[in-house]
Amino acid sequence: MRTTEFDSSSEDEELDEGQLTPLHISWLPLSIVECSQYLGICALPGCKFKDVRRSLQRDVDELKNQGVQDLFVLCTRGELHIYRVPTLLEVYEQQGFTVHHTPFPDGDVPDLEQCCQILMELQRCLESNRRTVIHCYGGLGRSALIAACLLLQLSSTLTANQAIEFLREHRGGSAIQTVKQYNFLHEFREKYAAYNETREAPNGRSLSR
Repeated sequence: MRTTEFDSSSEDEELDEGQLTPLHISWLPLSIVECSQYLGICALPGCKFKDVRRSLQRDVDELKNQGVQDLFVLCTRGELHIYRVPTLLEVYEQQGFTVHHTPFPDGDVPDLEQCCQILMELQRCLESNRRTVIHCYGGLGRSALIAACLLLQLSSTLTANQAIEFLREHRGGSAIQTVKQYNFLHEFREKYAAYNETREAPNGRSLSR
């Protein structure tokens, strides 16, 4: 049964346990923005690329063991093929996870409407006390960017630099990887406020449509 659910299982069997790259989930305490929940960030489960050799079956088991219910996947379908987990989203659904696939390119940033949609879905999960994890390829660029935007959205006093520092403390020094991502964070609060004003304007068109 599992060989049909995990199409990489035959490759997994060829790897000794000592050869596998473990999946590490960084749980960010959102108490920094007066929220009692934790938000998880990890690298791409099941990835086989360059020197990374993960077992999709083991990684899914790890997600289950840590009680994960919702998964936000920022990788594109093309990336999932390159990293040899082409059926990842289907496997997640088969295993009972709720999948939020909101992709944008590696090293890049989402457009503001997409970012706000992701943040809205994230907040719904957290408000419902659902154990939630975000991942991209490495869990350092796009995932850290979205997590930092969430912090800035939930707090009116936290600065972009403090959000970046917090992510680097809990996820690693490489979190927030490109100048584009860095600039997006520093401009986020102002652009987010303008976006909300446009949506709430009586004669303005809703940008979410």
